Amino acid sequence: MFSIEAIMSTDLITLPPAATLAEARTLMHTNRIHHLPIVEGDNLIGLVTLTTVLAATDSFLRDQENRIHAAEVLVKDVMITDIATIDEHASLRQAALFIEKHQIGCLPIVTKGVLRGIITDTDFVGVAINLLELTEETEPVDQEYA
Repeated sequence: MFSIEAIMSTDLITLPPAATLAEARTLMHTNRIHHLPIVEGDNLIGLVTLTTVLAATDSFLRDQENRIHAAEVLVKDVMITDIATIDEHASLRQAALFIEKHQIGCLPIVTKGVLRGIITDTDFVGVAINLLELTEETEPVDQEYA
């Protein structure tokens, strides 16, 4: 069956705390991701989400001279620091239940303080699709609908 290690993303795109909100927004857009771990070395210290970026981005409706520019805001000033994480040896069921219970979009995988990967709600959709396909392969074909 599936394990956390089997579905977690390990080719992570991360930022240091001194990066700007503009850099975070560009990385998210370019890589089509919604979660950016903020790291010092290999250690996870924060998380910036698309929601964080949108909330911290000033409206273009504000006049130019009073507008806060994303290139002037550091991710360390807007990142989430109270991050829910899970160990890579935890069960996939535990991870799924945690994501559902806390209504979060991602769960960083951290072992002994080191960021090892990340699981997102999208990863769980992939697991569900695979399970549905397996179920369909083992179900008898109903001639009426074939």
